[in-house]
Amino acid sequence: MNAPPPILEMRSITKEFPGVKALSDVSLTVMPAEIHAICGENGAGKSTLMKVLSGVYPHGTYTGEIFFRGEEVQFRDIRQSEQAGIAIIHQELALIPELSITENIFLGNEIARGGRIDWSAAKRKALDLLARVGLSEDPDTQIKHLGVGKQQLVEIAKALAKDVKLLILDEPTAALNEDDSQHLLDLILGLKGRGIASIMISHKLNEIEQIADAITIIRDGHAIETLDVHGGDVDEDRIIRGMVGRSLESRYPDRTPHIGEVFFEVRDWTIQHPQVPERLVAKGSNLEVRRGEIVGLAGLMGAGRTELAMSIFGRSYGTYLAGTIVKDGKEIVLKDVESAIDHGLAYVSEDRKVLGLNLLDTIKRSIVSAKLRKISRFDVVDEFKESQVAESYRKQLRIKSPSVDMGVAKLSGGNQQKVVLAKWMFTDPDLLILDEPTRGIDVGAKYEIYTIIQQLAAQGKGVILISSELPELLGIADRIYTVFEGRITDNLPVSEATPEALMRSMTSAKKKANA
Repeated sequence: MNAPPPILEMRSITKEFPGVKALSDVSLTVMPAEIHAICGENGAGKSTLMKVLSGVYPHGTYTGEIFFRGEEVQFRDIRQSEQAGIAIIHQELALIPELSITENIFLGNEIARGGRIDWSAAKRKALDLLARVGLSEDPDTQIKHLGVGKQQLVEIAKALAKDVKLLILDEPTAALNEDDSQHLLDLILGLKGRGIASIMISHKLNEIEQIADAITIIRDGHAIETLDVHGGDVDEDRIIRGMVGRSLESRYPDRTPHIGEVFFEVRDWTIQHPQVPERLVAKGSNLEVRRGEIVGLAGLMGAGRTELAMSIFGRSYGTYLAGTIVKDGKEIVLKDVESAIDHGLAYVSEDRKVLGLNLLDTIKRSIVSAKLRKISRFDVVDEFKESQVAESYRKQLRIKSPSVDMGVAKLSGGNQQKVVLAKWMFTDPDLLILDEPTRGIDVGAKYEIYTIIQQLAAQGKGVILISSELPELLGIADRIYTVFEGRITDNLPVSEATPEALMRSMTSAKKKANA
């Protein structure tokens, strides 16, 4: 019996930007109802290839051929690819927060009768589509009232409304908790059962192993190989070797910590939710950090880790009710972000594209933005110093860009994260609070970020590391606090911490004696 023809063939795709060859002679074949994963380091060319396929980069801006469902296609824009049956869901969701689920699903694809939108028909079809993706929400609900996991499902419902034949998902679970991630993976498998093929870009190798039929590895703009998952001998180490061109003997750099005295303490910290006064997001929290120490903060989604960190950093979240902060033996009052920076604190937010960077800025401006007075004289920025400082950090952190005048929006996720780290390193902080610093970046870039964190600790700085990945905390932290419903429930040296022990403390309100 002959095998069915591919649903997609991309042949010898080459895409260049000024000074950069993003893709070089890349070919990709996807079979009908196949889940095809694309892996590679940040900046390898994965998203560029998908933008070529979906018409974001139109025909004529690249060389090579694309065949979809047996016919050559030359998409001039994303609307043409959608009409052909290709839908792409970007890592940054393209939903309008103020519009309802129904309005978002049919935006640009309205159900009309007699020149007018038939909202009754749209709502009925929306209910059917939501049922298909397993989302039980009122179609009139505004998108802004949904969590990220549910918004992902709305994006998929939107794709199904367009009779999708090939679904492209770019880092679909990067911002999701474990339950939402599994629900989404099950949905992708369900779509496969209905004959819909998927291309999935992801850095979560365990998820790729779980659902992918084939894996294409891209490195430095070249397609290195395609692995048949069902053919055996495909595991995380095998994928990593293809991605980085070498085997990573350890996911975490070796380190001998040199931990000094306690220099930063938070005592009885209590913070009220900004919109729900009766809800406390931090309940009498106590924590301390020693010089040269990496302190982990573990908790499930919604436990209050980020809220605690932001409230400590100049009360930038919630309403302060009680508590004190002591640094170097003296109580300090951090009423705003500026005072937090002046007292030697830095905060790398979990959302680098919204809170960490101005995507309209260059690398140079981004790096110096948190402390302009360091390169200013008489309130005027010294542009020579600005370039000198930025170039120094570009080399030190190995930020991949031709120059510091390049826009940060053009960088890969891993390189954007390095720019954010450089911005805060430039303030010369004593304490760095890092909130999900490796979210959405590949294993090679993660290793580099871990190395930077360890170097900062070796300089005698304190680090608070928030992460949803327990192996990451166990691999890099010296001590780990657990948080449950706004309360710190445990405080364990990493030598005593296990995933099971941490999970117990992350799911229990019972406060341990040593917390």
